[in-house]
Amino acid sequence: MSEVVKVEEHREWRGVYVVELDDGSLRIATRNLVPGQRVYGERLFRYGDWEYREWNPYRSKLGGALLKGLVELPVKEGDRILYLGIGSGTTASHISDIIGPRGLIYGVEFAPRVMRDLLVVVRDRRNILPILADARFPEKYRHLVELTDGIYADIAQPEQAAIVARNASLFLKHDGYLLLAIKARSIDVTLEPSEVYRREIETLKANGFTIVDVVHLDPFDRDHAMIYARYGRS
Repeated sequence: MSEVVKVEEHREWRGVYVVELDDGSLRIATRNLVPGQRVYGERLFRYGDWEYREWNPYRSKLGGALLKGLVELPVKEGDRILYLGIGSGTTASHISDIIGPRGLIYGVEFAPRVMRDLLVVVRDRRNILPILADARFPEKYRHLVELTDGIYADIAQPEQAAIVARNASLFLKHDGYLLLAIKARSIDVTLEPSEVYRREIETLKANGFTIVDVVHLDPFDRDHAMIYARYGRS
């Protein structure tokens, strides 16, 4: 197995690290908030006094978006983030590493079986608050979520942008950020992905979002795109 030669923080993405291995390859990683914990079988790297978790772009759409050239990573230490469709916590765990113990993820998940997997992850990651709920009805968890710096959404159902807009109206700060992972085939299998993306972007614009960047996630995720937007920015 390759050994670690060097670990440096990425020049543009705060909280993301570049791991250089002795075979010459480079990996992106986050500093492990819970040393020794693997969330999805990812590789752990030890360097100096710190442990780092490899961020696999084939398992995490945000990791893929970074490697596909997302203009910036808005997530920062101390942020409060509403995560719609948190699943079993793969991407959320890397966001958890970045925001650190002063930050908090409100993780909304609809499927009880998936929530059981997430509960194993959050047992030691105290900056993730799991919420078993349907993201289409944010009023039902309004009493649990404070105003947030950002929303991350990965909800594989129709009207993704409309669902995000309803949540933003309740929970997202002015100029707060949105990272929306869109799976075109989950919205409308009869349309070309480019048409689906265009339609969802128009919905976001109509609900007060300004689009900052859109990246397509092939080859990491086929027929997926990551939309980065800001809320209420003129």
